[in-house]
Amino acid sequence: MRPLCHPCAMLSRRGLVLALLAARGSATAFAAEPAAATGTFTLPRDFGAHPTSRIEWWYLTGALEAAPRTWGFQITFFRATTGIAGADASAFGAAQLVFAHAAVTDLAKRRLLHDQRIARTGFGIASAATDDTGLALRGWRLERSGGLGPSRYHAIAASETADFRFDLALEATQPLLVQGTEGLSQKGPSPQQASRYYSEPQLAVRGTLGLGGAPPVAVTGRAWLDHEWSDSLLDASAVGWDWIGMNLDDGAALTAFRLRRRDGTTLWAGGSHRPAGATAAVRNFEASELAFVAERLWTSPASKAVYPVQWSIATPVGRFVVKALQDDQELDSRASTGAIYWEGLSQLFDASGRKVGRGYLEMTGYAARLVL
Repeated sequence: MRPLCHPCAMLSRRGLVLALLAARGSATAFAAEPAAATGTFTLPRDFGAHPTSRIEWWYLTGALEAAPRTWGFQITFFRATTGIAGADASAFGAAQLVFAHAAVTDLAKRRLLHDQRIARTGFGIASAATDDTGLALRGWRLERSGGLGPSRYHAIAASETADFRFDLALEATQPLLVQGTEGLSQKGPSPQQASRYYSEPQLAVRGTLGLGGAPPVAVTGRAWLDHEWSDSLLDASAVGWDWIGMNLDDGAALTAFRLRRRDGTTLWAGGSHRPAGATAAVRNFEASELAFVAERLWTSPASKAVYPVQWSIATPVGRFVVKALQDDQELDSRASTGAIYWEGLSQLFDASGRKVGRGYLEMTGYAARLVL
């Protein structure tokens, strides 16, 4: 199979997970973590890594502004258990792998800058703390503080090859958003196809962003963090997915996703909506309550894949339109995971055409089926 790392490729958080599962072989070699099966979260411990869970990621995306310019950014850390027999017995054994990717969407120049890294844990190179969010990989970091109180995150990434660097402080403005049923989010028709999943929407961001040789500029913005871990595989009939995480301008948060069959129909769907307000109740969506309809297509000149860069999404709380802020936000990771996918900054509109939010859209399985 292709190598899992390449200096010029970037990993989709879900694409990487699938590639690792393919490399890992039988799921029977792994024991599920009891705490990851049922019940609510134990904090702050569940902000940290879950080494007995097969796959895990912390996914941070958002929009940065320094008037009059706007950029999208993302940094994602992945942790995976290799399943290599006896790896835990040696400091040189690759029991856990840490991957990371970072990217900046430069809207003014219509370009996407991206980079990635990979290492096994240990030797001061890569680590994933278990008591709270504490991820490091060759100088890139995502760390949480705040204990049982509101989260405060610090995200650092710098790419010499892609000419970007950011140093961001992020603060929670709302309580944790627990996805699914008590944090268990189903991802397919089988109950076993599920992940433990929470989000931190509406994170207030401040920090610096540097591009090329120019001095860093002060930026502010809003961000979204997802943390998921799981032991399950996707359904065999799924070829890819479409997903959005949107910070609404009024303080609400909207998540919607669907797993897609080869013919484009929906295999499974889910998501949630939390209105603005400290005591607002979360509305979790059933699979039958969502409908994704493509409204505008864009053909990648590189891969020739055709992506819906504008969607109409019907939900129990209303119909929304998602529009990409830049058509070309396609990422080619064939030299690493073997996947080509689309992921980028987008705007959200209500049924009347009024802009109501902004966030990230991800689409996989359009260039080729994701193969386990």
